[in-house]
Amino acid sequence: MCGIVGYLGEQEAFPLLIKGLKRLEYRGYDSAGIAILDDDGSLEHHRRKGKVDDLLEHMNGHKPSGGLGIGHTRWATHGPPNDVNAHPHLSGDGQLALIHNGIIENYHSLKETLTGRGHTFYSDTDTEVLVHLIEEILKNSEDLDLFEATRIALNEVVGAYAIAVVDVGRPHELVLARKSSPLVIGIGEGEFFIASDATPIIEYTKNVVYLEDEEVARVSLTAGLKIRTIKNHKVTPVITELEMAMESIEKGGYEHFMLKEIHEQPRSIADCLRGRLRLGHGSIRMAGIDDHQEMWSQAQRLIIVACGTSWHAGLIAEYMFEDFARIPVEVEYASEFRYRNPVIGEGDILIAISQSGETADTLAAIRMAKEKGAHVFGICNVVGSSISRESHSGAYTHAGPEIGVASTKAFTAQLAVLALVAIRVGRLRGKLDEQRFNRLLVELSGIPEKVQALMALEPEIEQIAEQFMKAPNALFLGRGYNFPVALEGALKLKEISYIHAEGYPAAEMKHGPIALIDENMPVFFVATQDAHYDKVVSNIQEVKARGGRVVAIVTAGDTEASALADKVIEIHRSDDAFVPLLSTIPFQLLSYHIAVKLGRNVDQPRNLAKSVTVE
Repeated sequence: MCGIVGYLGEQEAFPLLIKGLKRLEYRGYDSAGIAILDDDGSLEHHRRKGKVDDLLEHMNGHKPSGGLGIGHTRWATHGPPNDVNAHPHLSGDGQLALIHNGIIENYHSLKETLTGRGHTFYSDTDTEVLVHLIEEILKNSEDLDLFEATRIALNEVVGAYAIAVVDVGRPHELVLARKSSPLVIGIGEGEFFIASDATPIIEYTKNVVYLEDEEVARVSLTAGLKIRTIKNHKVTPVITELEMAMESIEKGGYEHFMLKEIHEQPRSIADCLRGRLRLGHGSIRMAGIDDHQEMWSQAQRLIIVACGTSWHAGLIAEYMFEDFARIPVEVEYASEFRYRNPVIGEGDILIAISQSGETADTLAAIRMAKEKGAHVFGICNVVGSSISRESHSGAYTHAGPEIGVASTKAFTAQLAVLALVAIRVGRLRGKLDEQRFNRLLVELSGIPEKVQALMALEPEIEQIAEQFMKAPNALFLGRGYNFPVALEGALKLKEISYIHAEGYPAAEMKHGPIALIDENMPVFFVATQDAHYDKVVSNIQEVKARGGRVVAIVTAGDTEASALADKVIEIHRSDDAFVPLLSTIPFQLLSYHIAVKLGRNVDQPRNLAKSVTVE
């Protein structure tokens, strides 16, 4: 949530900041702004409600000159989206400009104190309080510079933050800090690039430093990079090389990132399996499991924590682990888990799933589990992310950057990783015999090819979208492994098309939702030929008896469910555990085409952010 960019160097900062902000638009935002220290030593400050293009329109072709600048896209928390609440925020004397991602929880008490000392505030934000706090500390001590004043100020702050601060009196340096919100520093030849993630940086350098929690950094054209903790302990920067490629953050000829990412899934799933699923050797190799075999073989319970789409992946994983490894599994919303007093400790394994690796609630759940002695296994997509660094072990999904807010390829990559882990642990615990183990390997290795074949159904799915795009509500139903697919299908439709949709276990339809069914209510079934097929067919008959319109995802060659449904989408046969990797694809394409036909902003749906880094 929110996007931070910054530049310090010999190039003009303005075009770099604007390009960086556009690269970060996928994170979700409602206003944008920049602050640039001009060559003449004055601070230019522009901000606007709306998109980056609205900011540019407001500036009417003006391009501030200068090699030091910061930019921000805001997702509103404190105060409504408007020009005044947009970042950057200035100190009372106009000498400091600050941008911030996160929430300052004790801002109200700080604001009261500062107001009593003569400070005047113009916005509703918590961020403005922080820049005034730094100003107050500087004002009261001539011996302090911006770096030290920022470090001292952050000791008084409760909450989460990623910040960048500019001082008019120090035109050759930029001060940064983070806690629970990501911030990365790109290191070039005599220049520095700052961003919330690597997407704005990859064009200019592959060398980056990820700030850790409660670290403050100063980047300087004369003194280089200096990092200390807010408690004033020296930190030696660790430079990491980015693995991201430029083409991965471009549309590549597709109309939207979401469509591109849907079509990338055959490759992203294959990349996830590559080097891990060793079909010729009849084995799975995963360091996160192989290095902790005793722990996995003796674990009493798995707890899966995640949010949103990742939570749906966790629900499917619950079926996999209980089926393959015969180990009890609990799946928790990270946002609920962290606020309970959960029973968790040594002998338990917590699996944390997050596309970004920065989800605030999931990070908090990880920290709680570690404090109680559990082993944490992280599954995420972003190398160097907070979850990857804070987990004891884990696995990357290798899906590549996912720019569209609605998760598609990240979801199927998570399922692929979870399938590998569940199969590997099942074999390790002696719950899968060699014959079934090898059969599962063969089935899983064939999934990318089957997903590729589904892409040919897009014209057919687009026609279905045309017929159902005006429905005000929709119901998604499935059983067993496909119940979470129904939840995910409903989520995709509502988050990008704004059509109300619900996902339900098909068996629960009679316990309430059936009252909604009439000729105006489309019902989307996953009716593949699995252990629940006959029951799902009965559910379809119940919907048809009440005038409902049915779209069914069925196994190729199906006759019974197909004869009942109004529209049918055929997928390849696969093991029940891997069907979700196939059945979710038509729902992704259906939601995409409905949203496009309704004129929605598919890649940046309203009110949503790609990475939820605040509570």
